[in-house]
Amino acid sequence: MSTSVRVVHDPGASRYEILLDDTVAGFAQYRLRDGSIVFSHTEIRDEFEGRGLGSTLVGAALDGAREAGLRVVPLCSFVAWYIQKHPEYRDLVDDDYRDLTDTAE
Repeated sequence: MSTSVRVVHDPGASRYEILLDDTVAGFAQYRLRDGSIVFSHTEIRDEFEGRGLGSTLVGAALDGAREAGLRVVPLCSFVAWYIQKHPEYRDLVDDDYRDLTDTAE
């Protein structure tokens, strides 16, 4: 039996959730501000760590931001790290917060 993995947007809770079957395995919390989505915290429950779910979650959340035409403020260190590793999302980052996604040269 395979496990179903999906990311859902819950605007009422201001977060994206990653579900394994019907169990919430983690979330990316945000707040909307002046045409931007400010990611403040990402969390994967302990029992689901090590499966790449955080990356799947954040990738889907960034895709959602792009579709909505929002600039991204990656205050969450995991979101900032993900953007460093996936430069195709760098154009979403608000100019005032680009330093959070700069890679060390």
